[in-house]
Amino acid sequence: MNTLDIFVLIVSIVAIAMYGVWHTRNRRDLNSYLKGSDHTPWWVIGISVMATQASAITFLSTPGQGYLGGLSFLQVYFGVPVAMIIIALFFLPIFHKLHVYTAYEYLEKRFDRKTRLFGAGLFLLQRGIGAGFTIYAPAIVLSTVFGWSLPLTIVACGLIATAYTVFGGTDAVTVTQKYQMAVIFLGMTTAAGILLSKLPAGLTFMDAMNVAGGFQKLNAVNFSTSLHERYTFWSGLLGGTFLMLSYFGADQSQVQRYLSGDSLRESRLGLMFNAVCKIPMQLSILMLGVLMFVFYQFERPPLFFDSAANRYLESQRADGSEGKQLLAYEKEFNNSHQLGKQHLESWLAAKRRGDENAATAEFVSAAVAQQEGEKIRLKAAEEWTHESTPQESVKPGKTVTANSADYVFITFILRELPHGAIGLLVAAFFAAALSSKAAELNALGTCTTIDFYRLLIKRDATDAECLFASKCFTAFWGVIAVFIALYAHLSENLIQAVNILGSIFYGVLLALFVVGFFLKRVGGTALFWSALISQTLVFVLYFSLSISYLWYPLIGCTACVLFSLFLQVFFGRNDKNPVGVSLESEVVEAA
Repeated sequence: MNTLDIFVLIVSIVAIAMYGVWHTRNRRDLNSYLKGSDHTPWWVIGISVMATQASAITFLSTPGQGYLGGLSFLQVYFGVPVAMIIIALFFLPIFHKLHVYTAYEYLEKRFDRKTRLFGAGLFLLQRGIGAGFTIYAPAIVLSTVFGWSLPLTIVACGLIATAYTVFGGTDAVTVTQKYQMAVIFLGMTTAAGILLSKLPAGLTFMDAMNVAGGFQKLNAVNFSTSLHERYTFWSGLLGGTFLMLSYFGADQSQVQRYLSGDSLRESRLGLMFNAVCKIPMQLSILMLGVLMFVFYQFERPPLFFDSAANRYLESQRADGSEGKQLLAYEKEFNNSHQLGKQHLESWLAAKRRGDENAATAEFVSAAVAQQEGEKIRLKAAEEWTHESTPQESVKPGKTVTANSADYVFITFILRELPHGAIGLLVAAFFAAALSSKAAELNALGTCTTIDFYRLLIKRDATDAECLFASKCFTAFWGVIAVFIALYAHLSENLIQAVNILGSIFYGVLLALFVVGFFLKRVGGTALFWSALISQTLVFVLYFSLSISYLWYPLIGCTACVLFSLFLQVFFGRNDKNPVGVSLESEVVEAA
């Protein structure tokens, strides 16, 4: 990065943050800090919901996922429109009617206190861990760009995001997210335009799609019924619907976004905005990764996308270690890539002259060379793991291959984009990180204050005391997230790791609300023990089966609902709920 890049980065981030601070300077009461203003328009709600979900992980890691796996990851989001409609019809009316700060207040009104605490605890556990991943993503960018120590960068990013959130509260998050999304959109559009311009002369967009399709990167829909395939149409539509229902309907970081609407209509329109826009947005980001894959078939890619591995390789080269195995692997990899490039150029020439047989033969040869190159890359990854971190008890290649996707896009940006555009893309990553991180920490602080502090520690706490406690808890969760981020390198590709984490916890969390809305005869004690049993079952299945993680929200929710019906027979009349906020009464009145 040069002076222009740093200028663009600083101006973009500081201007948005200062606007948020200035805009909310006179809002210091508990309600506005936790819920924001009550007159947020639907389109701002929609952008806020999208920005909260689309963290820096989305814009950093998803292109890498597209580069490695093509469009198949899109199937995760097939359940979004269905989930949004269900939430708008059933969840929103009750939340608006009860004027709650957190979604889990409903659970006490409908069931009892222990059920509320269990639901809030699940949220804090899952979202507290997930917050660490959202810190890790921008830290990757900074450490790669400036060559800083990754652990120190994680600490710095976490403290900055925490301070911003503690000061501004929900309203500062909401009012700035539309500008942060504008920076993100501008940055990603710029990257896509430059990427298209850098494709080889004579390679049309349709040719690029033919290359991507030939390498199986455009297979967006897989109708396989195998439970072991990670991304299929059925796991995305069924399991994905339950995952998205849980995330957007039972996760406080999302519920808090659309509770700021001044009416049920505004909140519903905000959700419908996401129902329409979410899949096209993810498709665009994945397609960016697919185009990067095509680009790197003609332009030599690095042996490693992982920045630490690259620095280690450069140090070997600088030491003149010509006999080192890694340098030998790099030479083999470059030769394999050059061979594949030549075959693709021959394929393109044969295609131009209409020789289909020659074109087919050349493309098959190019695919074989590409596969050979990936085998060499894997061997090099294992070698680097053994040479650089022999003390770590990890599987060969795990350190490098697990994180390659997270470094693909930032590597492309730093190597191929002009100055100014680099600063804009780095600013986009930070805008995404700041918006999602602030929303998460704000929700964690709110939930801890409302569902634990005011409920268990100080029941007669004033609004001023709750406001102070909320800021303290927000800071506390920021520190916890930093510690978790320091170990995020042990995860899979970040965008997958976040969804896997949610899949483990979200199914049971969703079931608490499903039972509350639709099974009014089930009481709190039966549901509490059902949730505990179901969550244990999900843990056991996750660590013992090899099925797609998208099925676990469906499994967890279904198991909890069935167990609650079964256990209610034994608890019977002793498990009655005196409040009984039913779906019929609340939805009809609220609508």
